[in-house]
Order: sequence, then C-alpha cells, then structure tokens
Amino acid sequence: MNLVEHHPLILEFPEFREKIHALKMSDKHFSNLFESYEEVDKAIVRIENGIEPNTDDYLEDQKKARLHLKDQLYAMLNGINVKHH
Repeated sequence: MNLVEHHPLILEFPEFREKIHALKMSDKHFSNLFESYEEVDKAIVRIENGIEPNTDDYLEDQKKARLHLKDQLYAMLNGINVKHH
C-alpha cells in the first residue's frame, strides 16, 4: 500500500518560502488560512492512508476545502486582494 503524503504549503509553493514565513508572522488572516490549510491537508492524509475512516463525500468536501484555501493563500502570496470571510 502506498501511503499518501502531507502537502505542506512550502513544498507546494517553494518559490514563496520566505514570503510564507513573513506573512505567517505579520498577517493574521494569512496565518489563520495557513493553519486551516495544514489541518485540512493532514485530515485528508489520515483519511487516504486509512488511519481515520470516513465517507468518500466527506473526503471530497475536504479536498475542495483544501483547494479553496490553497487558492486564497496563493492569491495572497501574489499580492492579490482576497476578501475576508
């Protein structure tokens, strides 16, 4: 069985390593989105690796949430104005 690995944001966007760190320290909204991304990503990994059983629908919802968070974080890294929800 191949284990699914965690997708840390720094590995997803290595070109933004320094900016990710700076925004985590200076921007509360970015920091909150970052933490949410990490939590959702780790939950997906646990489900896909069979550590935490769940439904396929829930897994798909989590993947959509991760993608939405990733899109918001990427926009902020690129200096695009993101609406705070």
